[in-house]
Amino acid sequence: MDEKVLLIDDEQDFLQMLADRMEHRGLKVATADSPKTVLEEINLEDFDAVVLDLMMPDMDGLELLPVLLERNPELQVILLTGHASIEKGVQAMKLGALDFLEKPVDFKVLCEKIREAKQHKLLLIERRHEAEIKDIMASKPW
Repeated sequence: MDEKVLLIDDEQDFLQMLADRMEHRGLKVATADSPKTVLEEINLEDFDAVVLDLMMPDMDGLELLPVLLERNPELQVILLTGHASIEKGVQAMKLGALDFLEKPVDFKVLCEKIREAKQHKLLLIERRHEAEIKDIMASKPW
């Protein structure tokens, strides 16, 4: 696996454990322990997936999700929560999350979701490029 993942979670122990496991599996991992850090310091262009905690102080995952997608519409966000509800899951999907998983997360399932996120991102980029080429071709007087 060569996926590049951003992990956002305010629980330092969980964040470090998950990052270590992912790096051991060959993923490239960046971490942030607060939404503020993400918004101020992290360029979202390079990530294949963002694994985002739902419940954080100051700004929860459902508040951060639309901000992330506004900055990079092709970004694939997987929400994690220890406080799952159908309502929150539906809301997350409506806001543009790729998936909504419950803690403790099955690591194999999470890795598969990250692979799916990368494939989905690549498909979105390919479609955008095809549309750009089509526009360029249509603008020429051939």
